[in-house]
Amino acid sequence: MASIRAKKTIPRFQSKEEYYDYSLVAVIILLIVFGLIMLYSTSSYVAQLNHGDDMFYFGKQAMISGASVVIALILSKFDYHLLGKMPTLIYSTAMVLMVMVKITPLGVEVNGAKRWLRIAGVQFQPSEIAKIAAIVTISFMVIRMGKKAAGARGMGILAGTGGALGLVTLVFTDNLSTAIIIWGITGVLIFIAHPKTKPFVLGFICFAALVAAGVIILAASIDTSSNFRVRRVLTWLRPEEYSASGGYQVLQALYAVGSGGFFGKGLGNSMQKLSWIPEAQNDMIFSVICEELGIFGASVILLLFAYLLYRLIFIAQNAPDLFGSLLVSGVFVHIALQVVLNICVVTNLIPTTGITLPFFSYGGTSILFLMSEMGIALSVARNIKFQEEMI
Repeated sequence: MASIRAKKTIPRFQSKEEYYDYSLVAVIILLIVFGLIMLYSTSSYVAQLNHGDDMFYFGKQAMISGASVVIALILSKFDYHLLGKMPTLIYSTAMVLMVMVKITPLGVEVNGAKRWLRIAGVQFQPSEIAKIAAIVTISFMVIRMGKKAAGARGMGILAGTGGALGLVTLVFTDNLSTAIIIWGITGVLIFIAHPKTKPFVLGFICFAALVAAGVIILAASIDTSSNFRVRRVLTWLRPEEYSASGGYQVLQALYAVGSGGFFGKGLGNSMQKLSWIPEAQNDMIFSVICEELGIFGASVILLLFAYLLYRLIFIAQNAPDLFGSLLVSGVFVHIALQVVLNICVVTNLIPTTGITLPFFSYGGTSILFLMSEMGIALSVARNIKFQEEMI
């Protein structure tokens, strides 16, 4: 009788196949659609009142959102390494455009803030370009500097590059919230590139000490100061007392959040959006979401953002190289900071900064460059290669 010998199974692997993150595309589409629904609900009354068309804001946002999705999908087909050949161009373009806001007649003032440029009939915010410039430039510099990026001199150069971009944003476009995001992107990318955490712990302690000292000094002079940022902090601390000025918008937003309850008043049934909350379709849209959809609806939105950030983490961890990982990490920091800061402003946890809620707030420039970042993330994801084991 022939003997039967057990054969050892040797695993084999299929050839590497291209990966495309359809989960990220799906959550982006969900956020855009959800955002457009809430934008129409929030802005229809004011749009009808001011423009005679209840779909004025919705129509413009829907059109540019559709175009932005197409742009993101096109960008996802390009090799993200092309960005490594133009960091200087992107950085200098962002700088020049922001300087033009203040020193040229092309700068446009809207609602008391001069942050826009109008060129050839197109109005946009150069500070949105600065966010992408920070992500691309710092990521490229980390790769170019190599191990030197972990040294004191290298960290100083990186911090100076991002810090200068944020400072120009603050000085020439008077946009503190964007400057904070740029500084945050710079700090996190340096942290990712550095092999040790001790310098950052010490830096955070020093920063906290400076903030504490600033708060003490501010508290001593806040009632007599004429600086508008100091007065904004005063309004944040005592909104009821300053309801006739800066505190009015925050108070109305808090009324909207508090009146929504768990399930809200129902889609379209907000009372605070009826001209009570000024410019509710912009940075205060989350308060109307809470009023109409309640804690439940707000939680669903936060879960969608959480899943979006999870997909970005996944892409950053599996990126084929450090440059791709840093690019996606920068996009992650941008979105995470903007969502957190917006919600903190709406709930009066921090002073008002005029920061929008990604995918929800009205603004063509914001959604266009946000979707450009999504295109970059999808491009990195497309270069991820997986090996499938075969038995």
